[in-house]
Amino acid sequence: MNRKRGSVAGTETRSIDHVAIIMDGNGRWATRRGLPRLVGHRRGAERVREIVDISPDIGVRYLTLFAFSTENWKRAEAEVSGLMALFRRYILKEARKLDENNVRVRFIGDRSRLDKKLVALMAELEETTAANTHLNLTIALNYGGRDELTRAIRQLTVDVAEGRVDPQDVSEENISFYLDTRYLPDPDLIIRTSGEQRVSNFLLWQSAYAEYEFIETLWPDFTADKYAEIVAGFQDRDRRFGAVVG
Repeated sequence: MNRKRGSVAGTETRSIDHVAIIMDGNGRWATRRGLPRLVGHRRGAERVREIVDISPDIGVRYLTLFAFSTENWKRAEAEVSGLMALFRRYILKEARKLDENNVRVRFIGDRSRLDKKLVALMAELEETTAANTHLNLTIALNYGGRDELTRAIRQLTVDVAEGRVDPQDVSEENISFYLDTRYLPDPDLIIRTSGEQRVSNFLLWQSAYAEYEFIETLWPDFTADKYAEIVAGFQDRDRRFGAVVG
């Protein structure tokens, strides 16, 4: 039996709770090389392995990856179908390694529109890795910040109407409980690859005090070294959370 990974011997890292990444640029990476867009997505999936593997070693305890948004259904049918097949293959191929490496995997987003076989694979991976502690990996699949808030408010209003929640008790903490990310700390750092400088409906509620890093690199070219450099730079930032430091 393989031993699950823990901390790296002989190294000391300053902990950063939560890094979230908008993995952008797969299609452009392929197009610039005269390749089908799905080739770019496959290369992007390969990059995920490297980023997941190094995260605990550079002090990251929670990693959230934006894989497919609620807006991505607008893409060509062939690309969407190819992406869904890629997600299934990724889970089937990576499940054992993720578990052996002591990675806990969760998915956020609305599963109602996803293929039932994919949803079953997602649930199985979540259950298999539920006790793992080395890294908390969250994959946002059919996720949108506004959609998440809409679903949360809908459930909250039901609970208020049925007497389970007193309207006077509704607070930021209470609302956060209804979000997909209720088990996660808010992100400290959000990285977006590909040069685009927008948040694209990602973790809207949770990112109130997150630091952002927008980089030109396309996701398939985003190396572990570049990732480690960005995280190290974040650890030197002065985060005030609205307070004035004298």
